[in-house]
Amino acid sequence: MITQTEIQQTYSRFQNELQTLAGKIGELEQEAEEHTLVLATLDEALEKEPDRKCFRLIGGVLVERTVKEVVPALRTNRDGIRKVITTLTDQIKAKEQEFENFKREYNIRVVQRA
Repeated sequence: MITQTEIQQTYSRFQNELQTLAGKIGELEQEAEEHTLVLATLDEALEKEPDRKCFRLIGGVLVERTVKEVVPALRTNRDGIRKVITTLTDQIKAKEQEFENFKREYNIRVVQRA
């Protein structure tokens, strides 16, 4: 049997972990959306001028590339970000279920304060 303090600490830990996961998912969704917007612009250039210069920030260094070099890398990055979002979404669902089981096991009910 765990103490009241341990129950409170575990409850807070669950809340913090869920909040952290949700925040990370939000950040990654924003990043994926930015990639999509850039790709929408570069796709036009890819059709008309595939050898057009463009610049890409890699590890804090701005490098010159062509549109036809950058677009595939951006697509790969965006797809990778989407996969991570899917993985994190699965993790948050599992963590929420674990949290619900914990609350049920220790008969925890959230009281709303006015």
